[in-house]
Amino acid sequence: MSAPSQASRLGSSGTEAASVGVVGGGEFGRSLALAVARSAGTVLHYSRAANPIETPAGGGVVHSTSDLAALRDASLLFLAVPSPIVDDLATRLDAHLDGRHMLVHVSRGLAALDDGLEAPALVTLSERLRALTACRRVGALAGPLVPESLATTIPGGAVIGTPFPEVAAAVRAALGGPSMRLYDTPDLLGVELASASVGVLAIAVGIAQGLDVGPGALAVLCTRGMSEATRLGVKMGASTHTFAGLAGFGDLVACVAGDGRAELLLGQQLARGTSVSTALEQLGVHVEGVRLAPRMARFAELTNVQAPILAAIAGLVGGTLGPEAALASLMARIVHKE
Repeated sequence: MSAPSQASRLGSSGTEAASVGVVGGGEFGRSLALAVARSAGTVLHYSRAANPIETPAGGGVVHSTSDLAALRDASLLFLAVPSPIVDDLATRLDAHLDGRHMLVHVSRGLAALDDGLEAPALVTLSERLRALTACRRVGALAGPLVPESLATTIPGGAVIGTPFPEVAAAVRAALGGPSMRLYDTPDLLGVELASASVGVLAIAVGIAQGLDVGPGALAVLCTRGMSEATRLGVKMGASTHTFAGLAGFGDLVACVAGDGRAELLLGQQLARGTSVSTALEQLGVHVEGVRLAPRMARFAELTNVQAPILAAIAGLVGGTLGPEAALASLMARIVHKE
């Protein structure tokens, strides 16, 4: 174990406590905990099983717990959990939080509201965290982040979306370092929407790669897909620039380069004719884009935003459109000015 860093302090029990906590027992949450330990020296990692995490190669200490109350001593909390459980987690976590805590989620999803597809609302996770907890200082960490790069010292970067400078500074202190460049923007809404959009488009990238469409068609898919996402985000009040940054195009570039994320693997299986349910079962992971694609496509339709690629992805994950048919319909569309 390395010596305690400035990120450590004495908790209410009088013992050393981490000022940074990570919630999430999945691969991403565990990798994020390793990255924080390596950068900040100490981290408190919460999971239901409290499985211990081996001390990272780069140094640092990971304290494991299954007690939500223990997170009271952490001033900055990263939430690395699937969007469908965010509401329940936030409700239970709220008993141990107050205004001094800062919450930052790392999800590529939006709120999992049970409002059907007739008139779906696109609600961000930061909105849910503010609604369900006493915390007001919230943010989202997004960009080309995958477990492998977090768990190791492979160079990478991300963007922190938050209107609170102290949240950006705390995240940078917890994660930043020689191998992790962290930028920030006050456009929290844009970061969340751009990141969620990439989560959907990455499925299409996987399908395109599985069909061997070639670099040109892949470039058209990504460029026009991100253009649709940008129109949708601007319609909701986000900044155009955010979609051209790390949360949007930056993340999509990493996806195309083959960073091995689950959305890519899902798309590649769909291209081989595997059903969505079977592919997800084989992968053993939660893919936010599967639930989100139909909601985004329907929302675009209701708000008169042209989004044929999002609609095609919604048809693919909904089982109403096959990969080849989706590609053919998109390539047959009338070409307009860019």
